[in-house]
Amino acid sequence: MKISWIGHSCFLIDSAGVRLLTDPFDAKVPCAFPTVSADIVTVSHEHGDHNAVSRVSGKPTVVRGSGTHRVGGIDILGIASSHGSSGDGDRGSNTIFAFTLEGLRLTHLGDLGVKLAPSQLEALRGVQVLFVPVGGVYSIDAAAAAATVRTLPDLRIVFPMHYRVQCIADWPIAPVDEFLRTMDNVRHIESSDVVLTKATLPESLEVWVLEPA
Repeated sequence: MKISWIGHSCFLIDSAGVRLLTDPFDAKVPCAFPTVSADIVTVSHEHGDHNAVSRVSGKPTVVRGSGTHRVGGIDILGIASSHGSSGDGDRGSNTIFAFTLEGLRLTHLGDLGVKLAPSQLEALRGVQVLFVPVGGVYSIDAAAAAATVRTLPDLRIVFPMHYRVQCIADWPIAPVDEFLRTMDNVRHIESSDVVLTKATLPESLEVWVLEPA
């Protein structure tokens, strides 16, 4: 499969002719959003930087909320979670999405804002590829992200997301460096996309840092 980081929490996963896009962001996020088509779009929560489905070309099936969603022959498990809280009050709900493609179990945490509960960890058993927010303020921070990674023993690849990059340099979230300092085996992929197969999965955990598209 080919995994492309569009930016922020938005990834395009192209697997065997099925294109799955996570958390498209709206124009209030001043980062480039290329023309992209998808068959499936997952939306972790209803904030503009995660639910801009109208920016996606084609006629995608939009997946929201908890439960098992069967789309295009793929079972997508939505796991209810919390966006966390701030001084402004509760930020509401968030949905974690887990799915299997080409024999690999992938999970996108959305804007997870609190540590995973035992029931959520059980639902995520066997996850090998994780998309995790690391910037803090609106989601878990670097330390909490690292702790989350360490609760999932089958992980082999972690893609950090939702952190400060040049196009959102004035946002209060942290850059990725804070998370990387907590992790071993960091690979900087000098591209926005990478090809991944079950056969080429690392034998031990690695953090892969992509460039935004």
